[in-house]
Amino acid sequence: MTTEATLPTTSSALGVRQVWTRARGVTLAVVLLLTAAVVIAVIRSDSKHGALDPRSVDPYGSRAVAELLAADGVSTRTVGTLDQALTAAGPDTTVLVTVPDLLTRSQQTRLRKALDGSGGRTVLLAPGSASVERLVPDVTADPATSDVSARDPRCDLPAARRAGPADTGGLRYTTTHLGADACYPSQRLATLLRVPDSTGDGDTVVLGAPDILFNERLDKQGNASLALQLLGSRPHLVWYLPSLSDSSATGAGGEQDFMDLLPSGWLWGTLQLFIAAALAALWRARRFGPLVPERLPVAIRASETVEGRARLYRKANARDRAATALLSATRTRLAPLVGVPVSQAHTPEALLPALSAHLHGDGQALRTLLFGPPPGDDKALVSLTDQLDALEREVRRP
Repeated sequence: MTTEATLPTTSSALGVRQVWTRARGVTLAVVLLLTAAVVIAVIRSDSKHGALDPRSVDPYGSRAVAELLAADGVSTRTVGTLDQALTAAGPDTTVLVTVPDLLTRSQQTRLRKALDGSGGRTVLLAPGSASVERLVPDVTADPATSDVSARDPRCDLPAARRAGPADTGGLRYTTTHLGADACYPSQRLATLLRVPDSTGDGDTVVLGAPDILFNERLDKQGNASLALQLLGSRPHLVWYLPSLSDSSATGAGGEQDFMDLLPSGWLWGTLQLFIAAALAALWRARRFGPLVPERLPVAIRASETVEGRARLYRKANARDRAATALLSATRTRLAPLVGVPVSQAHTPEALLPALSAHLHGDGQALRTLLFGPPPGDDKALVSLTDQLDALEREVRRP
């Protein structure tokens, strides 16, 4: 009884263990990143629940400001849609927009057209570069932000002078409007800006940070005085809390523009992701060094190599390549035996005359044998092999 040894198959495909070994580092990094993002989101959600909501008593809520305004006779109405805010606006009303960056382009355009020249006051909390340019003419936001800290007014705005130092900072603004009041500067740029309307008695106040409205900061510095004066200049206050579910976010055609759906800062976020991906690629890239010789685990006999190559030729039906290899090797071995340089072994004009002179044979027969066409079938290939062996033995004979 004979048994055949089963040789392990070789394949360039990676196994499950190899894939896991190579990918476990990246997978672990992604899992840790996602876990950290979820934890941060939960912590921030818990700590700023009801942020800037006049009904919230949380540290970041604004219930205290609403109570003080009510004590001064200012009525506060909380709205969640743009239509409600515009309907309630008027010359005796202050409209507070808590998150201007959450509004789409169409909403910002409607808000500006409706409130410009209405005679009322509009207060915008920390609008970004794109938002402030659409909401307030001639005002631009500096891309660099500043820390929120106690700052002096350093302006002629009566409300700011009466309030004195207040916790301001965040975004900083510049304007070309000649009648604007730039207050609480940070590195010569205003963190509170009041811009009068082009027509009427209204104005727009831009705050770089909403901290003076938080419950936990209201009793610090002159925050309470400044907040009451900015929001209580009219008998009515519309407290607008923008929402993503607002139906007014759709454009005139009833559909949102793709750019409107993207949050502010998406370009910077995309750039950060691209840089992170590039760094990950550099970290995981293969580092090719110099070649290192490696000893084979087993010694393979030359006869096995020849037999293996012959089987490959036969399987591919490559008789022409097999014949070419045989003829080339034979010519290379015969050339030194008849005094022809190896470099001219494959040149008929150099090899054939020397062979004919050595064997005293027919030059045409030698040309057909050594430089003739490839065999047409396996039988002819075997015959060619036998003839080449016989020719080499004849040349080697003393």
